[in-house]
Amino acid sequence: MRVTEIFHSIQGESTHAGRPCVFVRLTGCNLRCVWCDSEYTFAGGERMSIDEVLDRVKRYDCDLVEVTGGEPLAQAESFELIKRLCDEDLEVLIETSGSIDITPVDKRAKIILDIKCPGSGEVDKNRWENLDHLRPHDEIKFVIADRTDYDWARRMIEERKLDRWTVLFSPVWGSMDMKSLAEWMLADRVPARFQTQLHKHIWGADVRGV
Repeated sequence: MRVTEIFHSIQGESTHAGRPCVFVRLTGCNLRCVWCDSEYTFAGGERMSIDEVLDRVKRYDCDLVEVTGGEPLAQAESFELIKRLCDEDLEVLIETSGSIDITPVDKRAKIILDIKCPGSGEVDKNRWENLDHLRPHDEIKFVIADRTDYDWARRMIEERKLDRWTVLFSPVWGSMDMKSLAEWMLADRVPARFQTQLHKHIWGADVRGV
């Protein structure tokens, strides 16, 4: 499989924000969101075996691991990697766009499903059938670029009863005003959790491997 980077950092997003975490960032993505902050994952990467990935992960002696991308599920080998990580009794998070079928993902892993808003340019790629396979411990994320995205996400929560899970609203870094998003959420009493990208507050927006 192709791996862009493996590193130890502070988890910046989801309900696990603030926890030390090992990130396995796989290469490749089937989407091209206009606000993407990891375009460097689209090509290249280092070819590694699953055993090599596991060895690198275990060197950090950290119980929380996230498999991310790009789009991690775009590589068929990722499903076996996730299973092997779970077999090591690690707590495994999967950050996926939701455009690829999640049913093969090991049920012990925790999925963070990114539902694409109109502002991403990829709203038509949402695979809504994935909602039927989420478990209570999984989470749903909306990346919000503007008021249109916010209103759309709020409508999706209501129409698809997404408040069955933890729902995260994440402002696009550097363009969506965080204060405005917070005030909209408070005014509308949205059943969602505001999040920012904590790692970018610590190390900056354009730093890889953190």
